[in-house]
Amino acid sequence: MFFNNAPDDMESTIAETNTAMLTEEDRAPFKTIAWYQAETHKNKLKALNCQTGKFLQKFTGKPHRWKNNPLEAFYLSEEAAAARSALGVAKYDAAKDKAATALAVARATEAAAEAAGFKNETLNADAQTSISVWLAATSAISKAKKKANVVPFNILPNLIGLPVFLALLFGIGTVVMGGSFGAFFRGFFFVFFIAVLAYIFSSQATMKAYGIGYAAWAIAFGLLISNTVGTPRWAKPAVQTEFYIKTGLVLLGAEILFSKILAIGVPGIFVAWVVTPIVLVTTYIFGQKVIKIPSKTLNITISADMSVCGVSAAIATASACRAKKEELTLAVGMSLVFTSIMMIVMPAFIKAVGMPEILGGAWMGGTIDATGAVAAAGAFLGEKALYTAATIKMIQNVLIGIIAFFVAWFWVVKVDRQADHKVPASEIWTRFPKFVIGFIGASIIFSLIYGSLGPDKGYILIDQGVIKGLTKNLRGWFFCLAFASIGLATDFRELKSYFKGGKPLILYVCGQSFNLALTLTMAYIMFYKIFPHITARI
Repeated sequence: MFFNNAPDDMESTIAETNTAMLTEEDRAPFKTIAWYQAETHKNKLKALNCQTGKFLQKFTGKPHRWKNNPLEAFYLSEEAAAARSALGVAKYDAAKDKAATALAVARATEAAAEAAGFKNETLNADAQTSISVWLAATSAISKAKKKANVVPFNILPNLIGLPVFLALLFGIGTVVMGGSFGAFFRGFFFVFFIAVLAYIFSSQATMKAYGIGYAAWAIAFGLLISNTVGTPRWAKPAVQTEFYIKTGLVLLGAEILFSKILAIGVPGIFVAWVVTPIVLVTTYIFGQKVIKIPSKTLNITISADMSVCGVSAAIATASACRAKKEELTLAVGMSLVFTSIMMIVMPAFIKAVGMPEILGGAWMGGTIDATGAVAAAGAFLGEKALYTAATIKMIQNVLIGIIAFFVAWFWVVKVDRQADHKVPASEIWTRFPKFVIGFIGASIIFSLIYGSLGPDKGYILIDQGVIKGLTKNLRGWFFCLAFASIGLATDFRELKSYFKGGKPLILYVCGQSFNLALTLTMAYIMFYKIFPHITARI
């Protein structure tokens, strides 16, 4: 769908822009205006802009952002779009003027540095600073342009076709697993309706500003229904939390590319792969020895959720140790609350204390749970912070499979082992979440394809094609269906006992506090003391 619909001028544009960028790299010791202009021109090539890509984006699209009228999440007329555009024209013109002024200053300072043969460090630094200001102004133009060129839309037909497609897809899977296609098909539309409601509420402007995403709303609506009128009996066959989330996690594997992990180097790997296991093990021991949480499965699920990557890790860990659904719901709920708080507070704190952008990005990437929240928080600080935070979170996501395996092993060998009874090794395989194989397999396959294409074609066809044009949207829907199912299957009365004494909350707060301190320390040592040359290249 995407590889056969590559942009027509892809080869020639890549060759031309790469030549220009190499020329600029030989000419100056820093990235010049011409270098960034060539990169911007190359990055405009996207496989998702083909007709097939546009159709798939529209078909799998989610409700749009709205402020006062929820109907605008589904439909925006030409008149309303024109009115919105008119409101954004003045800001767009102002952004263009500001960028033009910044470009003129950047050109002047770059010319001054060039006149000195790029030998004067002060002039070189002035030029880099001016170019950074121009890049920020250029980014502001892009945002303002969207508000000045609002396009009318109608996603209602797609919200009819998409659930039918997904019901057929998951219905076939249900039959393969021994379930009833008819029973699942009937109930699926109820779960999908909850998912749509969640997306509508999370798309509201204020909710987006505070980081209250679709996951929180899906669980909340599900809980409201299951604990008041009750989940309809005919809908229960489609309340399949693990089926949806594990399918989504396999698609997440396609986004974890080895080339991107290696690009940030050893410091990022240390922040993600050294800190995370230490925090996980320490938090679990703290929960057992100090707080004395009665349920070991709840303890390890919360510890993995908080230390690795939030919901995805919680699902894998809960499956490996056979945690109860109420324990998983509790862990996920706390993760969503703290993620919403951290994605707002952390970037504000980092800016307030003047922390370096890359250090701030590394800190957030290693501590904020959800990948989407990490990207949003990183973008608040700047492009370098966004890149660093998102890459470290991607590296951290690799640990999902490894953690699941070791939790399954530990539970079989230590926790559930009975005296004078040797558990067969096959039990580890029985407990091991099989979707992790799909997760790792997708990562390996896409990494190999990406490597064979090269970074430029890989970005155009995979990043800006397969992933952004299809799998990312589908993964969002699958996760939303899973969160709705968690709420619909959870009874508050069963959940209440786990909150006794506030021990789960204490565990999460203490574990996250340790995580914040250790991650910041490791990020500072790796990025600024041991590998400053890698930091300078970011």
